[in-house]
Amino acid sequence: MVLEVTKENFVEVIEGNDIVVVDFWAPWCGPCRSFAPIFEAAAEANPNVVFAKINTEDQQELAGHFQIRSIPTLMVFRQKVIVFSQPGVMQEGALAKLVAGIEALDMDAVHRDIAAQEAEAVAATA
Repeated sequence: MVLEVTKENFVEVIEGNDIVVVDFWAPWCGPCRSFAPIFEAAAEANPNVVFAKINTEDQQELAGHFQIRSIPTLMVFRQKVIVFSQPGVMQEGALAKLVAGIEALDMDAVHRDIAAQEAEAVAATA
């Protein structure tokens, strides 16, 4: 199942799920329409992962917040952290590899890296 995400339910979807794969798209976008069946098939093949779509025409505030400049753009959140973001259509095999790689991520290491980067940023401004 693919969820439709809006600014009203965005936080709930991201905070309430371990992995969320988001497709930023628009109805007028030809590549977006060609990617839709690939995205839906990946959602069916990965019931443990949340797949969500954000219509950039209807949800301009979200698209702006994430600086979406090209569609489709695929963005993956793991434990509320953006761990992948890439514009363009992704082929089925590549999407399957991406999901498997995201599931295998050592999130403790990711959180340590984020904390270290934040500490460096604070030290640089001191």
